[in-house]
Amino acid sequence: MFPSAREYLREKLKTALDKLGIQLDGIDLTFDKPKNEQFGDFATNIAMLIAKKVGKAPREIAGEIVANLDIEPELIEKVEVAGPGFINFKLTPKFYIRRIYEILNQGENFGRLTIGKGKKANVEFVSANPTGPLTVGHGRNAVLGDTIANILEWVGYDVTREYYFNNAGRQMKILADSIRLRYLELLGEKIDYPEEYYQGEYIKDIAKMLLEEYGDSLKNESDLRIFKEKGESVIFDDIKKTLERLGIKFDVFYNEDWLYEKKIWDVVSELEKLGYVYEKDGAKWFMATKLGGEQDKVLVKSTGEPTYRLPDIAYHIEKFKRGFDLIIDVFGADHIAEYPDVLRALDALGYDISKVKVLIYQFVTIVKDGEVVKMSTRKANYITLDELIDEVTPDVVRFFFLNRSRDAHLNFDLNLAKKQSEENPVYYLQYAHARIASILRFAKDSGIKVEKIDSANIELLREKEEVDLAKLLGEFPDVVEVAYLSLEPLKIINYLNEVAEAFHRFYHRHRVVNSSDMDLTFARLSLCLATKIVIANGLKILGISRPEKM
Repeated sequence: MFPSAREYLREKLKTALDKLGIQLDGIDLTFDKPKNEQFGDFATNIAMLIAKKVGKAPREIAGEIVANLDIEPELIEKVEVAGPGFINFKLTPKFYIRRIYEILNQGENFGRLTIGKGKKANVEFVSANPTGPLTVGHGRNAVLGDTIANILEWVGYDVTREYYFNNAGRQMKILADSIRLRYLELLGEKIDYPEEYYQGEYIKDIAKMLLEEYGDSLKNESDLRIFKEKGESVIFDDIKKTLERLGIKFDVFYNEDWLYEKKIWDVVSELEKLGYVYEKDGAKWFMATKLGGEQDKVLVKSTGEPTYRLPDIAYHIEKFKRGFDLIIDVFGADHIAEYPDVLRALDALGYDISKVKVLIYQFVTIVKDGEVVKMSTRKANYITLDELIDEVTPDVVRFFFLNRSRDAHLNFDLNLAKKQSEENPVYYLQYAHARIASILRFAKDSGIKVEKIDSANIELLREKEEVDLAKLLGEFPDVVEVAYLSLEPLKIINYLNEVAEAFHRFYHRHRVVNSSDMDLTFARLSLCLATKIVIANGLKILGISRPEKM
């Protein structure tokens, strides 16, 4: 096996440090790419990090490390000490080119890591209550959560995708009564429909289903249960179908009601024993200030009804009890002030909150013809996720929701999303994959035995564009690791864009299939196939299709 550049350099440096008798003791040995190519391919600041421990100037330590490096001239072109103590490395073209073999050998597994091997992760996302269809806001949550789950699977975790919902409480009562009133309206009764009730057409559709099923037998029904159950069932089916259109399936649907029998009151009891709960005005308060919070928060109202924080604490305790090593919550920006109290309570109860990662994403604005599309959930003036998928396809929806850092507001440009050209960023990547598939088909139709590509003499690849592309392709496992560490899918999109650009530069400047030089043809076809593998693997993580033709 041929290691990645970072793996290779890490081993070289560790060996040199061992010769010097220097232990890292938890210090990370990292490598960055210098902005200026003249400083090499990679740089490390390890000498500066260990200077205090060793008791020498960083430049002096860097010089000693370099003197003890085992330099392989055919793979390492140059090593030098720069600035206050950086060590810069320039690798040879041969190092990068030989990584092509690794990509071809591993194929669809190239980029997979073992960081999470033997560990379990829980990713909770969407978690919209069944009161209406998913909107574009839910869409960003859904795609972000599913893609993060994909990344975790690529680095070895056993992942559970989980949807947490509440089918009780005021919202569901309003939903049930909204359906009841629309049902009565269909029977010809004059009704007074409250403005705060659900206004969407879907409420009327559910009422029609009840009319078809029960006739007028529910006319005098005062128990809202049958209206609630029908509404929940129909809406949840709709939610699941919408998510499946985006390739999203959940392993667990967790009902908040399951926590109410005993678990939430156990939480209150435990926090009381630890001295973190007190009573005031008939309510029970959580002493968040005692744990670093700015103000205390109500856990149980004077009416005896728990606030949202209490079931959330109990729910996370259940996740810990289920043995997850990593717990990820994907929340909208409206949760930014809420989750810290949940973490404080969990910490006070003795749970390792370092295992919990809360990912906050900003909201979505739909832009059409340069104008913001105004939406109101209460008035049902919103674009459903289904409508968005119908407009621009699942691939485009997924890509556009990911093509922005989660902590940045997202403007979803419908006009750009509808374009089926290279102006549309998702098509740009898919075109690169399809173009390579076309090159391979052309080679096969020309009588070239493409199955022999993996035995090509790839050391014939010496042109700058060839080496630059090979260099990028070999970085894919590192990019997957960075995406995992940051839990940011945008890292993969940015990388794939670089790969596509590098491939197009290579393709436009160098003929791939050349009957007068078959050895070079095989070498370039191997580079093309390696590029196709990397783009396909990256798109797979993003949940986007990999077309062979466009």
